[in-house]
Amino acid sequence: MNKQLITGLEPGEVAKYVFLCGEPERVPRIAGAMADSRKVRQAREYTIYSATLDGTPVTVASTGIGGPSTAILIEELSNLGAHTFLRVGTSGGIADGLEKGDFVVATGAVRADGTTASYAWKEYPAVASHEMVMALVESATKRKARFDVGICLSVDGFYSENKVMKDGEVSPMSQNGYMPSFMAGRLADAKRMRVKNIEMENGTLFTLCGLFGLRAGAICTVSDVVPWHPTEKVIDAEQNMMECIVVGVEAMRAVISRDRTKRGTSWSQ
Repeated sequence: MNKQLITGLEPGEVAKYVFLCGEPERVPRIAGAMADSRKVRQAREYTIYSATLDGTPVTVASTGIGGPSTAILIEELSNLGAHTFLRVGTSGGIADGLEKGDFVVATGAVRADGTTASYAWKEYPAVASHEMVMALVESATKRKARFDVGICLSVDGFYSENKVMKDGEVSPMSQNGYMPSFMAGRLADAKRMRVKNIEMENGTLFTLCGLFGLRAGAICTVSDVVPWHPTEKVIDAEQNMMECIVVGVEAMRAVISRDRTKRGTSWSQ
């Protein structure tokens, strides 16, 4: 397939190494942290830039929100030769000790979404590439960033899954307080399972890359925390995201450098 159905991307417009993010507005910020940044295409929720990192071409693209749009983008980018994906995103902190502005490097995801069910058995694991995890941990450590490493909860319903404090009690975010009984203890259960954070794209990214023999990693900043773990901490969200971007760029730089020395050895998963 040449021209892609949804993004309209064509051969020669996509690099092997790709940065992903949810917000289209974040794409030029990521690309701008490297050299030769330029816009390639805009289609629906997909803003796509190219750049170079130490002379190596890279692509930066927005997924939009959630699994369906993420899956489409991964399919079309990989159709055109992309093999390494690094997501720089936002998330809600679940684990004790996480504060606003901390980073979470995902080792895997709880597949609490609908998209991945159309690709694989429910038992199929959504796991990050060990190489990407290692590179992100090394990069965050060198930057002296506050970060944690572990499993995320990857969901489809932003309002249905998240909770707020209302009149001193944990309450649903959905319209008129709607919440079916089976959703009442979801986040508390996730915390008991030692899940670190909640977000909406990692599960799809890790599942599809595992199925397709591609490489994937993700680092998310904690933009908020669960309601029973309140914090008065105030952060500069823009500066915090920029630091997360820098950690991601440095991790990708290390991955590219290591790839140059492999001489054809396997790296997937």
